[in-house]
Amino acid sequence: MHVPRPILVGAFLWVDKMITRALTMAGAVTGALGLSQFPEFSQQYMQRLGGAVDELSRQITRYEADAADVDMTLAAYLDQLSQEGALAKTQSENMAFDIARHARLSQDLAALEGAGPFMRAKLASHMGDRDIAKRAFEAYKPAVPATFEGAMFAGTGFFGVWAFLAGIIAFFRRLWRGLRGAVLRKA
Repeated sequence: MHVPRPILVGAFLWVDKMITRALTMAGAVTGALGLSQFPEFSQQYMQRLGGAVDELSRQITRYEADAADVDMTLAAYLDQLSQEGALAKTQSENMAFDIARHARLSQDLAALEGAGPFMRAKLASHMGDRDIAKRAFEAYKPAVPATFEGAMFAGTGFFGVWAFLAGIIAFFRRLWRGLRGAVLRKA
């Protein structure tokens, strides 16, 4: 049985559009669900960040007290400690790492403190500590947000992913049509 070419092409285009729409919709829903989780996850991250800064502050206060007990500044204490053998040098490097991490995390906490979910999204570069993010993610329980912020992030995720996928599909569709047209003109 011979089916006319226009019917086959039309059927193919219809299936192509349906698959494209289904994939785009699935991606958009996934984007909505994923981005809607940001407000609560960022809140969890902030709590973990505050706890890390508090603990590091306690450690640094102890380091400063140890240095003061021997009438030294903390910098001089670390320098002297690093010259007392391999074990003491390792301890000095660990202390210096804690001090640097405390400074970095304190700056991040200062930038994020008092920020709402939309501002935290803008300041997401201050949420880059992998250890804190990992622990926040481990404790985090995803849920459907019932807040205005969650709905806004869900809408942004939905339309952002939908537009991105639609753009990619449109690009490849144009590319395919151009290549197909070039092949048909040569034939």
